[in-house]
Amino acid sequence: MSDSLSKNLESNPLNRRDFIKSVSAIGVATAASGAQFAKAAIDTSKPAETAVKGLYESLTDSQRKEICFDWDHKDPNRGLLRTFVSNNWQITKPQIRSEYYSKKQQDIIHDIFKGLVNPEWYSKFLKQLKDDTNGKEWGADQSIAIFGKPGSGKFEFVLTGRHMTLRADGNSEESVAFGGPIFYGHAADTFNEGPDHKGNIFWPQALKANKVYQLLSDDQKKIALIEKAPAESAVEFKGKDGKFSGIPVNKLDASQKKELQGVLSGLIEPFRMDDQNEAMACLEKQGGLDSCNLSFYKQGDIGKDGVWDNWRLEGPSFVWYFRGSPHVHVWVNVADNSSIKLNAKG
Repeated sequence: MSDSLSKNLESNPLNRRDFIKSVSAIGVATAASGAQFAKAAIDTSKPAETAVKGLYESLTDSQRKEICFDWDHKDPNRGLLRTFVSNNWQITKPQIRSEYYSKKQQDIIHDIFKGLVNPEWYSKFLKQLKDDTNGKEWGADQSIAIFGKPGSGKFEFVLTGRHMTLRADGNSEESVAFGGPIFYGHAADTFNEGPDHKGNIFWPQALKANKVYQLLSDDQKKIALIEKAPAESAVEFKGKDGKFSGIPVNKLDASQKKELQGVLSGLIEPFRMDDQNEAMACLEKQGGLDSCNLSFYKQGDIGKDGVWDNWRLEGPSFVWYFRGSPHVHVWVNVADNSSIKLNAKG
């Protein structure tokens, strides 16, 4: 997210109404726009979705049999395949950079990927993919699938590989952000990263969160710091009546909330603005940051330096779980209600 957005978010951290106004002023969705997301027709006009439609139309019959599925297709091992997420998986067998796809099709798939990320993060994602595939070029270790029929009803494009699950759905999934649960990660230098996570493109997100921890009082730190981390794929929604670990955000003071709003800005920043907007709209519908808890975990503290590698921001239907040990895995599950079921495997 831009510096101007961060400044707007930080201008008055205790007044949620002003917070929403400042976010809205630069295009981030409010609760009202969240309702628009829910009611909007399926949108194929966005660059990524336009490219998905073009890709679908270019596929041969044999390709469609291999990588295209009905909207509610269920896999014997993964359940509802469209909603599955994991830290390292191939949704279909054909790899993008292979003879299976024509050069034109490979370029279209690359355009879809490019359309799903913040342009300022495009080169960072290329670095992550290269690092995580032993130097292979983009697409050499990723695969795709299309659910439904782009241009004539609900559809979803899913891109998977090591440390990446991204989606484009044109708002076919009305109540969820990012088209469903997503995953991002990075093992920049080695599988077992050191305390400084050298070269890890996502580690700055954790440093922002740890800055919040340092602002907590001793009593607040006792509440926020948890001994054992949950399983990394445990990002299902708990709902309004769920039991949440860590410190409630509504117990933080003005300076602490200001810093946490910067954390939230950093979390959504890598993704395209449409997905940033929808994530914010979903969060606002459940009560905003004040509905969330912030947890840090002693378990997995690399180097025993008190810079917590594992932490989590969680609300009724908002989970952003940063697991930084032994390298970065981040699980994201965001919706505007908690009835959406998770389909994930660590």
